[in-house]
Amino acid sequence: MLALADAVDVGRIKNAEIALVVSDKPQAAGIEHAAARGLKTRIIERRGRSREEHDRETVAALRENGVELVCLAGYMRLLSDYFIEAYRNRILNIHPSLLPAFPGLDPHRQALDAGVKSSGCTVHLVDETLDGGPIIVQRNVPVLPGDTEESLAARILEHEHQLYAEAVELIVTGKIEVVGRRVLRKNHDNDD
Repeated sequence: MLALADAVDVGRIKNAEIALVVSDKPQAAGIEHAAARGLKTRIIERRGRSREEHDRETVAALRENGVELVCLAGYMRLLSDYFIEAYRNRILNIHPSLLPAFPGLDPHRQALDAGVKSSGCTVHLVDETLDGGPIIVQRNVPVLPGDTEESLAARILEHEHQLYAEAVELIVTGKIEVVGRRVLRKNHDNDD
């Protein structure tokens, strides 16, 4: 979230603003950091409600604040069909692997256990599948001899911050098009 806020502030993501930062956890570090930066925040706790009840309240808050694109960061819960339909092809997630490899929890452990020579990160659109939505961009990060989950995660995180901003910029500037499960880059004659 902070990397995206920084990218907006310095103009790496043009014509965009962070309209609202939402968390289901009152003590989330992201909420505290967002508030300290003067960003509008909202806590929407689960309070034992169903996923759809929680998501309906979240969608209402997003709409109330004019949110057009939802960027998940550290949100470790599947979204309901209601939420996905409300923002179809306008919900982004970043995952620390080269999807479709190693979806879900512990992707760094999965990569190390599989003995792969490279891992990385993926920004994808969220759909009804776990980390299975159309892929917008990916970045390869080598797995080094002696890597631990922590060392691999730290190297990938550096790339995640850059890649997420790149993906958001592609969307807000209209440079991609979703065709079925594929994300295509549009040709722009006036691009440098």
